[in-house]
Amino acid sequence: MASKQIGVLTCFIAITALAFRPCASAVPMDGGWSNGGATWYGPAKGAGSDGGACGYQGAVDQPPFSSMITAGSQSIFQDGKGCGTCYQVKCTGHESCSGSPVTVVITDLCPDATCQVEPVHFDLSGTAFGAMAKPGQADMLRNAGRLQVQYTRVACNWNGLDIAFRVDAGSNANYLAMAIEYESGDGDLRAVELKQSGAAAWAPMQRSWGAVWQYKSGSTNLQAPLSVRLTSGSGRVLVASNVIPAGWQPGRTYRSVVNFGGNHA
Repeated sequence: MASKQIGVLTCFIAITALAFRPCASAVPMDGGWSNGGATWYGPAKGAGSDGGACGYQGAVDQPPFSSMITAGSQSIFQDGKGCGTCYQVKCTGHESCSGSPVTVVITDLCPDATCQVEPVHFDLSGTAFGAMAKPGQADMLRNAGRLQVQYTRVACNWNGLDIAFRVDAGSNANYLAMAIEYESGDGDLRAVELKQSGAAAWAPMQRSWGAVWQYKSGSTNLQAPLSVRLTSGSGRVLVASNVIPAGWQPGRTYRSVVNFGGNHA
């Protein structure tokens, strides 16, 4: 079976005395720690904004994101190219810092001046910011407001969850837009291509905004099922065959049966 239609994505989240652990696990990609800044936004125990500039919408406070997300300065958001990338972030300069890293996913842009002080800045959800604290001291750490942190980019590993394609509610017979979610490995996408049923060639899709890609077929109706070819940020290629089925509907999510490997190549 080439695709699975889903309404709610689930995965197993380990709960410890320290914090929720996201499904993205850490395989180092950049080889070391760098210095940056961190703040937090939204509810103290929430997921920051309602979806943010990547277009993940309400998924950010549901498994597998589970509110362990962050807005990034433009240097890591990169006009949406950084959507879905994973980082480990840790703090040590405050008495409530545990010194242990937490893994977060870029889901939003932090555009204001607060995030321009350092070259790289993480505006974490309240949940993720508090997860850097010692047990029982999350509120004390959030009261600090702003921290200097260390960060490193890591490979995303969604623990067996396959890539999902959430079709935008504005899609129709000759226009398809979809948010692409849960890419393991690099986490980001360099290119997305679409192949219609019976077509010999792949057609490029354009990044609409954030993690949302679009294709306009003009006056010709799209011929489903549709296959999608993904090229990750490091150039790895993956095909989700017939992932958008005949009879697809706007607003529905379709999950492939494929994903990139967890290790960066």
